[in-house]
Amino acid sequence: MPDSRVPAQHVRPYVHESTGTRALHFSIHEMQSRMQIADPDALDLEYTRTMMGFLLFRPEPQHIVMIGLGGGSLAKFCYRHLKNSRLQVIEINPHVIALRDEFHVPPDDERFSVVRADGARFVRRRAARCDVLMVDGFDSGGLPSRLCSQRFYDDCAGMLQADGILVVNLHYGHARLPIFLDRIRRSFNDSVLVVDCVDGANSILFARQGRAFDDRPPGAVRRPKNLDRLAAEQLLGGFAQIRSALRERCR
Repeated sequence: MPDSRVPAQHVRPYVHESTGTRALHFSIHEMQSRMQIADPDALDLEYTRTMMGFLLFRPEPQHIVMIGLGGGSLAKFCYRHLKNSRLQVIEINPHVIALRDEFHVPPDDERFSVVRADGARFVRRRAARCDVLMVDGFDSGGLPSRLCSQRFYDDCAGMLQADGILVVNLHYGHARLPIFLDRIRRSFNDSVLVVDCVDGANSILFARQGRAFDDRPPGAVRRPKNLDRLAAEQLLGGFAQIRSALRERCR
């Protein structure tokens, strides 16, 4: 059900197609999502592959919540490859949701749903705890303040199950990135791992509920056994970046 308190006015995104790809934009300068037309479920952007690195720490999540739909890249990948996971995607902009068919986002069913709501309010209510909470919620103005406040990150920690994982996409080099990182560290008792993507555009932050990231050596962090070959091949680069960040943390 829609959240009646969600603002009525939202910027309408547009779809741009080039050779072999379809992308979601709010402006020509900012691409929100990109899909390979020949392989709609593939993760085309590097940062999305890095975000899936939560599987190194929580390989069989039962319940995944995503804040921000965009073109549905992460949602489609999880729906296809994590067959035992229930997925909820929270999106505030109805115009983004209206484009779900353009990006081959699957219809709602017993284990997948797209909910129109304010992500910060949804997390605050904690209707159900989850194993993985992914935050990739940008609008036409960038990162909304309600999705990077201390209260929001505190609420994220409260929504996770024991040993749950928060995954946050932030712009690399953003002037307020150290502030956001400090807030997440406060909420998660400093159990935070920062992975800067090699594309130079994104920083992916992993925060762990109840356990430290340096509780085992990086060499012991291995690809989940239940991940099929197609999925694993896409994620190898992201997994390597996370192991490198773990090595740096353990020095």
